[in-house]
Amino acid sequence: MRRSDVVLERLSLLHPKIIDLSLSRVERLLELLDHPEKKLPPVIHVAGTNGKGSLLAYLRAILEAGGKTAHVYTSPHLVKFHERIRLAGELISEEELVRLLERCETVNGSDSITFFEVTTVAAFLAFSTVPADALLLETGLGGRLDATNVIDRPALTAITPISIDHTQFLGNTIEAIAGEKAGILKAGVPCVVGKQCKEALAVIEKKARDVGAELYIEGRDWSITVEQEGFLFKGRKGTALYPKPNLLGPHQIENAAMAIACAEILSTQLDLKKEHMASGLTQAIWPGRMQQLHAGALPDLLPDNNWQLWLDGGHNESAGLALASFLQEWQDQPVHIIYGMLNTKAATDYLRPLAPLGDSLRAIEIPFEAASLSAEDAASHAREAGFEASACETVQQAVEEILTQEKPGRILICGSLYLAGHILSQSS
Repeated sequence: MRRSDVVLERLSLLHPKIIDLSLSRVERLLELLDHPEKKLPPVIHVAGTNGKGSLLAYLRAILEAGGKTAHVYTSPHLVKFHERIRLAGELISEEELVRLLERCETVNGSDSITFFEVTTVAAFLAFSTVPADALLLETGLGGRLDATNVIDRPALTAITPISIDHTQFLGNTIEAIAGEKAGILKAGVPCVVGKQCKEALAVIEKKARDVGAELYIEGRDWSITVEQEGFLFKGRKGTALYPKPNLLGPHQIENAAMAIACAEILSTQLDLKKEHMASGLTQAIWPGRMQQLHAGALPDLLPDNNWQLWLDGGHNESAGLALASFLQEWQDQPVHIIYGMLNTKAATDYLRPLAPLGDSLRAIEIPFEAASLSAEDAASHAREAGFEASACETVQQAVEEILTQEKPGRILICGSLYLAGHILSQSS
């Protein structure tokens, strides 16, 4: 076990709840640490339900194509915690992570603070001491009371498409959830808004009027037209053709276009040009999102006869719809689905768009996750969504069962970032 894992385990015990949305505990600790959140490079603060990670991946690639360095803060991690904190392009080192976590632990003492809050403060400490041109900052949950929402004046905010998710913390209506996400809007700070349903957009627009934020909205202020070789982006600087993004799936055109909208606003401050934007789209990397696996214990099981193994961490209804649009292109071979999901997610809603496109489904319990649906419960949700589903004890068992089919096909493991992380940890 890494030393950082030991410290992280101790920090997880400082608050009885895993999630307890509040800013007071974070603000207290930041004050004790002499406000590292006030010593950061220009911040791009991103909230939303779907596409946040992809948007940040594109923005990071665009910045780096322009010769800039970017800090990045994301969650959750897939394989190791260090993935959450990227300093000027590189994952934080084990030594630096331990040093900052232990400093936060010492200064915080025995005061109550959640795991996400204290680790976010540690990230701000890291970002405040290493020079960079920008900080790409992803909310953990919601926005209004998210631990990241302590930046008084970011350079830019962005709200990706909003859908129903985390209802136990954010509310059970799209309006309530949008209200929480819109909590990152700041007076005088522009906000790029991705495609929204009318209910969510109405909430965002009202919040913007209330706080004095300028919105840059897809469909009103910028738009895209999909072309065979890429997409046309029409925005403040006219119309330009951009290449297909490196990340796979039709939904990635929307995410890439949103990154262009953000980059246009940042172009003067960060000296970003069209060629940097185009290059960044083709170089972005975001593991666990429609990723084909070529090496590791599971890919090694595949016979050399046109079988493929894919991995995707999407986990809500919108992610299911996006995945279904991708699977439309896979009808030349059978598609066999292996899925596991947390019990906090709406599994049936996620699976329903996939049911007409999958030739089989095997449900598993996510290893080492107390909040996972059992394999039987996951299979029951799949049957409700329209699948003929079975339960398997392990992912390996599911793969081995699928490989008894005579006709080669594609195997898709999906339903959870935690499941994706488990699979990737076996491949690293």
